[in-house]
Amino acid sequence: MIYDISPPITPLLRVFPGDTPPSRKVLLDMSRGDPLTLSTWTSTVHVGAHADAPSHYGLDGSTIEQQPLELYCGPCRVIHVAAERGQLITIEMLPAEIDTERLIIATGTYPDPTNWNDDFAALCPKLVDHFAARGVRLVGVDTPSVDPADSKDLPAHHRFLANDMAIIEGLVLSDVPAGEYELIALPLRLSGFDASPVRAVLRTCKANPSSGNS
Repeated sequence: MIYDISPPITPLLRVFPGDTPPSRKVLLDMSRGDPLTLSTWTSTVHVGAHADAPSHYGLDGSTIEQQPLELYCGPCRVIHVAAERGQLITIEMLPAEIDTERLIIATGTYPDPTNWNDDFAALCPKLVDHFAARGVRLVGVDTPSVDPADSKDLPAHHRFLANDMAIIEGLVLSDVPAGEYELIALPLRLSGFDASPVRAVLRTCKANPSSGNS
């Protein structure tokens, strides 16, 4: 079974205030008699489900095409955290011990990608260090950022940078049970860019009944 954990990219999809929302311009259209349909897409690269590059929050950080692809493809664990709106998620709130290189966190605090709310839960910087100490190399979240929406110094992002860990933001996890999966969320090879949209999916593991597969 495959769970698609990427929101549809349409003009209704919300991005950070001040960023470039997605839009489509149809240059050629077969319904108008053109020989083919041809479109131009304009958007921030931090749209929907997306992978941040270290260059987004670190002056000398690697750009997205320099990131190792194996970070974004492989075994992962999905956990559900009982977080309140506007809360920082701490170590004490984790439902289980962390034992995976890729961790996907469902908070439920950004329930509708077409309706912006800036009080989503974020990650405590000490939590990022906790993950790194347990071998986590990538963390994905169901919110627009691992830091609070109004953060200027981005402390969680900088702990990801210090620990050489990857970030995926903007996932849709409301229908995904906790458990073990295979993550596939490859970024585009956008040379020099600070992020890339991903088509993120989770594939169930046959030996894992908690992921919804018999």
